[in-house]
Amino acid sequence: MAEGVTLVRAATPQDAGALAAIYGHACLHGFGTFEEAAPTPEEMAGRMAAIQARGLPYLVAEVEGEVLAMAYAGPFRPRAAYRYSVEDSVYVSPRAQGQGLGRLVLSAVIDHCEGMALRQMMAVIGDSENLGSIRLHESLGFVRQGVMRSVGYKHGRWLDIVMMQRPLNSGDASPPDAGGLQLSGF
Repeated sequence: MAEGVTLVRAATPQDAGALAAIYGHACLHGFGTFEEAAPTPEEMAGRMAAIQARGLPYLVAEVEGEVLAMAYAGPFRPRAAYRYSVEDSVYVSPRAQGQGLGRLVLSAVIDHCEGMALRQMMAVIGDSENLGSIRLHESLGFVRQGVMRSVGYKHGRWLDIVMMQRPLNSGDASPPDAGGLQLSGF
């Protein structure tokens, strides 16, 4: 775990610059996201607000007052039948990777989604060689469901996506007992 006082909390508009820096680095230098341009702090604030407006978690891990990791859950797909499933995203500052912050903040996202009576969490991991993210998800109970080969092209190479899934609450063992997310499709 990262040295110093670590706090997991809801992201706020004041975190937009740190979120843009963490995610922007992944966009420009990594393969975990297929987005290639770094979003502005204003764009990150809008994305965060859209997730939080649905009651879904958008959390940060803060160490000694500095935001070093982020994780959130968004709708898996927009159609109404997907209302009990979410997709997670987790990113850690390059200088804080391997310190347990990703696990800490993603665990809190999972707990929050279980509190919402959701039933499935999906991970769509960019790059089948992204072992850090794959192992993080496995350590939290995600199971690999498949690999889609060469669906993205970034930084001069073809990239796979690894599909992983984790049941929330009782998963598919019983019918839903809550309304799920409000989804309208498109």
